[in-house]
Amino acid sequence: MAFNEDTAQRIRAFFQTKSADFYEKKMFSGVCFMVDDKMCCGTHIDKQSGEDFLLCRIGDAAYETALLKDYVIPMEFTGKPMKGYVFVTESGFKTPKDLEDWLQLCLDFNPLAKASKGRKQ
Repeated sequence: MAFNEDTAQRIRAFFQTKSADFYEKKMFSGVCFMVDDKMCCGTHIDKQSGEDFLLCRIGDAAYETALLKDYVIPMEFTGKPMKGYVFVTESGFKTPKDLEDWLQLCLDFNPLAKASKGRKQ
């Protein structure tokens, strides 16, 4: 599981300031942050580029707009994009404000997200 610990710590700090009910779960070759028992966001090092990626679960409504940004790519693991999920490359979340904006988008979508049938760890 390869992920940037600094990015993970920045995500933890954001959720703590928001008093979000979150925990971490290792998945998608990195670490995901679960909010209210639903996948909200995560981080991992891309195997091909070696770049730090922020995984964002933003929902269908924000998906198409997000993909218009140069530093956003569709989340794919099986060759097929997962609609409502994007990867933000390092240049898209370098500043604290940029990261907070992405994480807030994830947090805003979270109440609308469906929980998986998996169990809490």
